[in-house]
Amino acid sequence: MNPLVDRVRARLADAGGETGPAAVAAAVRAESGGVASDMDVLAALRALRQEFTGAGPLDPLLRDPATTDVLVTAPDAVWVDRGDGPRRAAVSFPDEAAVRRLAQRLALAAGRRLDDASPYVDGRLADSGVRLHAVLPPVAAAGTAISLRVLRPASHDLAALRRRGTFDATGETLLRAIVAGRLAVLVAGGTGSGKTTLLNALLGAVDPGERMITVEDAEELRPRHPHVVRLVARPPNIEGSGGVPLRELVRQALRMRPDRLVVGEVRGAEVGDLLSALNTGHDGGACTVHANSVREIPARMRALAGLGGMSPAALDGQLTAAVQVILHMRRRPGSGRVLDEIGVLHDDGGPQVTAAWTRSAGEGPGADRLRALLHERGAWVPCTPS
Repeated sequence: MNPLVDRVRARLADAGGETGPAAVAAAVRAESGGVASDMDVLAALRALRQEFTGAGPLDPLLRDPATTDVLVTAPDAVWVDRGDGPRRAAVSFPDEAAVRRLAQRLALAAGRRLDDASPYVDGRLADSGVRLHAVLPPVAAAGTAISLRVLRPASHDLAALRRRGTFDATGETLLRAIVAGRLAVLVAGGTGSGKTTLLNALLGAVDPGERMITVEDAEELRPRHPHVVRLVARPPNIEGSGGVPLRELVRQALRMRPDRLVVGEVRGAEVGDLLSALNTGHDGGACTVHANSVREIPARMRALAGLGGMSPAALDGQLTAAVQVILHMRRRPGSGRVLDEIGVLHDDGGPQVTAAWTRSAGEGPGADRLRALLHERGAWVPCTPS
């Protein structure tokens, strides 16, 4: 540890915690006293600038356009995910105290509290579009753990995703027909599988004359469409007040004359409000949900609806009446993020999903059912060989 850095940090703390560039430079000059070498002074300035601005040594990783996640599990264990899973980064912290200081400073920037009395935090760094989660010891047994998710607005349209190999020409044709036919869509998949990217591309294919209202927990959807109103939930402030939950925004969106209602991701009780909306004339809506396969969708939705007091039987009826199509995204080694399956949701003694198209086999047993739905809505899709 650089002793000059320690002395400067102590001086700044005694002075009330001001960490602006001028205050840091003045503290370095005062503590060096003309004795420290130019190299020591420059090293101290670099270390302190990293400590007091942005995300410190993690900033270069977060600025990389390919980065989706930065994870800190120990001072010498920093991981970065650029779409192909976590990889060890050539970045480290001097010690556990430095990791803890960064976590607490980021929490403060997100309007949150992180200390021994409140040892974990979940928030968003408003100026950088980064979602923060951090846990302090002893809850984090091995030391302070920091998780940063980079929330970059998705920008690819359907044609661009086809060129990237997310789906083939048949998949694109089906997706465009689903949008034109105003079928309600649920985009499913695991973390980082490309759900939001696909949803954003689908919304960009919506008729320009339609009005869309998007509701999100963290702003990621920016479809290339001329008439979009974006609503973003607001967490409570550091005193625990002022929060605006996703469920309330879904209700407000219904009063804003939407042609299409879109929820970036359903995580809880708002699923009941969304399904109610889709069942009362708001067709063509969409949302994303975490699920490992299309077969898990009914159980996953029941669990979320239960948070709002909706019974499984009520959820099943609402779900099969409101949603027609399931799009499942998956991360495949060597292929990246791909559309793995297009499923049709129907009632067969309860919600069931039948594959209409899969990446591996093409047209599936649910293809005729999907074509019938599209025909009812005036959207045409050609037959494809099995």
